[in-house]
Amino acid sequence: MEANTQETADVLLRLKEPFPPKDVKWLVAATSRDGRKGRVTPYADPRAYTDRLNDVVTASGWSRQYSVHTISSVTRVRKDKLIQTGKVLVTCTLTINGVGSHSGSGEEWADDENAMTSAEAQAFKRACTCFGLGRYFYNFAEMWVELNDYKQPLRVPSLPAWAMPRSQASENGSSATAVSDRQARSSSGPSKGPLDADVTATIERHRQKLGHLLYQSILSTVAHVRSARDIPNQQTQQNVLQWMESGARGMAQVREIAAEIPEDTFYSILDRHGVQSLAKVQSFGVLKKLVEEMTEVYPRASAA
Repeated sequence: MEANTQETADVLLRLKEPFPPKDVKWLVAATSRDGRKGRVTPYADPRAYTDRLNDVVTASGWSRQYSVHTISSVTRVRKDKLIQTGKVLVTCTLTINGVGSHSGSGEEWADDENAMTSAEAQAFKRACTCFGLGRYFYNFAEMWVELNDYKQPLRVPSLPAWAMPRSQASENGSSATAVSDRQARSSSGPSKGPLDADVTATIERHRQKLGHLLYQSILSTVAHVRSARDIPNQQTQQNVLQWMESGARGMAQVREIAAEIPEDTFYSILDRHGVQSLAKVQSFGVLKKLVEEMTEVYPRASAA
């Protein structure tokens, strides 16, 4: 039993490893009103997930099953017009031999010509995240970049050291970002330095905007502390503040959409993500999922 437990832990650890930078792509999830900037989020396509599973447990060591459902007569806004359409709902059950099974769901509007492919990919990747594979994508703060005339990024953000495989993060160890990141995660603890009292106060004000759970989750994830006053140095302070501000923008977007959609629709979305109220959003990853789903329900908010 002890050996099996260790084998399982090793499998999960290898699955959790970030993808190589060559497999990471960037999606323009929203654009500014003038179209000159875009909010980008990193992702990897299903082939990268499949390759990782094959590499860690071999092709015969895992399997997946899909179930498909459809919903008809749904009204949505498309190109500023109301249209009657439906939704394709897909559930993927991923089983890793000797480890277990997890399910993930995906959905897409039926009038999208790639609805089935998109919903299947979404469901598969969400099932994978239950095993830790690709979960780190939820930890990125909100990022805006300049766009070209084709609404594509002129330059994509650089990946931080924590979002690269250990071998490649070590190769980039000469960069200040990588050094700082290693320090923040080393057993000896991060380097300490003087703090900016104004930044500490600004961070603490975000508790009310985000709710206690999300506020504490960001402090714990980014700085490994429970109090803003325990953040070790100014660079970490700025990292925490960036996450707090990103979370505040996400919460503001959720509240804006909540005011525009039926109340029962809003609470059904919260229920699907295990959220009792906006004051009790558990993590940045949950907030991101809320923003994504509510933007699908009320697409006009994504152009704000």
